[in-house]
Amino acid sequence: MANINHPPSRTMLNLLHVLPAFADIDQLRLNVIVELNSMTINKYELITETGQLKLDRVGYSSLSYPFAYGCIPRTWDEDGDPLDVEIVGVTEPLVPNSLVEARIIGIMTFDDGGEVDDKVICVLADDKRMDHITSYEQLGAHWLKETTYYWEHYKDLKKPGTCKVNEFLNCNEAVRIIKECEQRYLDTIEPKLVN
Repeated sequence: MANINHPPSRTMLNLLHVLPAFADIDQLRLNVIVELNSMTINKYELITETGQLKLDRVGYSSLSYPFAYGCIPRTWDEDGDPLDVEIVGVTEPLVPNSLVEARIIGIMTFDDGGEVDDKVICVLADDKRMDHITSYEQLGAHWLKETTYYWEHYKDLKKPGTCKVNEFLNCNEAVRIIKECEQRYLDTIEPKLVN
């Protein structure tokens, strides 16, 4: 896992710019940097320049994240951030700013105040409890309702009615969108890297 093909260094590597998005594309495995766990209203984000976590905001409502959350290295979504990942079915809290391999089971396309802010849906790749889950559809109708409700209402006390879940799509569509975000990263972020 996480072979970055880089010699030991005296300076801190920023995994956001070093690791590939896919740990194993044939197995639908992604490298994911964990930003937060479920059951929190605190929103942490990686600082693009340093790779460290920063408290972006405390949620405006009592709605807490119903899943662990992170981002995919070397991707750039249309909202100006790395592509987001929901990690479902996590039984033990993950360590924020740690690296996990997560297996794609779908993607949720999402409009956040007029910006595309899609969410790849994953399970932990090395959790045997999740081996049987290969599609978001297996999570059931209630999971779809809960997830949609969360995303469409988590900003209601700040900016009501600004968030819209568009649709849930399969793994092939998720891979297509991830590859688009990899290309956007190469076009917009890679040229700005200094080392």
